[in-house]
This record gives sequence, structure tokens and C-alpha cells, in this order.
Amino acid sequence: MPQPSWKVSEIFYSIQGEGQHTGMPAVFLRLSGCSMNCSFCDTKYAFGTGKKMGQEALLKDLAQYPAKAVIITGGEPTEQDLPALIALLKAHGYTVHLETNGANDCDISQADFVCVSPKKYVSPEMLKKADIIKIVVGKDTDLTDLKKYYAYENAHTRIYLQPESNKQENIDLCVKLLKEHPSARLSLQMHKLINIR
Repeated sequence: MPQPSWKVSEIFYSIQGEGQHTGMPAVFLRLSGCSMNCSFCDTKYAFGTGKKMGQEALLKDLAQYPAKAVIITGGEPTEQDLPALIALLKAHGYTVHLETNGANDCDISQADFVCVSPKKYVSPEMLKKADIIKIVVGKDTDLTDLKKYYAYENAHTRIYLQPESNKQENIDLCVKLLKEHPSARLSLQMHKLINIR
């Protein structure tokens, strides 16, 4: 039986710049490809074919970094064999965080932390599996539509509002929305503010 492989855009070591785990050192495993093609996407370079990597090559690349936390991001990770990737990482002692747009429902039960950031379409089942639902807020955001995600908020799942591109007008809008719904939280792209990758 052939071993699984993945198309990888890049692997790099940095700190988490967004959401609940801001400031945490982690290895970023960015998979290639995304069918969503959002206009405000800041990782369009990951839409390409990427480098095909099998299990051994992937683990070897990850092993050069001291952190045992891996953040799987994209592109869109659920467009590849994500359950096999999570299982591989867990079997080798990694804590696995996932960042997904949530459009494709798949088995992510082994992931330690799941961030769903809804875009044009999101699976209600993936919203139920999220630890955080991170909503990018900008001038084109449908604020009435945004509020439907509050229904998924519970003891397990928290809402984060993230201003598109850290623009001041988007920050102001997020703060206004947070004051109206104070159980949600603000997520700035700290890595951009402090000018790191």
C-alpha cells in the first residue's frame, strides 16, 4: 500500500501571531492549495502546487526545530489527507493545531486545537468541532451574517474577531462588535505588527 504524501508550500519556525495561542513558538506546516480564493487572502502564494513530501521527509524537516507544537495551515489543509497527517504527527509526539476555513467536514478528532475561520462557505459540523471560530472583519463583512456564528459559542468554543489587514477602520469595527457581544475576543495579527514571519 502506498504511503501518504502531502503537497507542502513551506515549513518554518516562528510564533503563533493570532488567536488564543498568540506568542506560542510553533512549527508552521503550510499545505498547498485552496479552492476558496478569497480576495483578502494573505497567503495566495500557497495556492500553487507545492512540494510533494512523504512521511519521512516531512518528519525530518520538522525534527530540525525544537518546538513540539505544529500548526497545520494553508492554503486549506482539509483539501488533502488531513486525518493521516494529524495521526502521523501525534504518533511522533507533536501537539497539533489546525487552521482551516471549515468548508470541508473531515475527521479532525486527533487535533489538539482547531481554529475554524469561515469564508464563503463553512460546514456547520466543522463549526461544532472548533475550539475557536475566527472571523475576519472588514468593510465588506455582512454583520448580520456574522452574528449567526454566535450560536456556536459555548464552554468549548469561543468567537474571535480579527480585523482584516490590521487596518484601523477594521479594528474600530471589531471593537464596536466586541462591546456589543463581550464574550467574544479580539485577534490582531501580531506577527505583522512586530514584523516577523
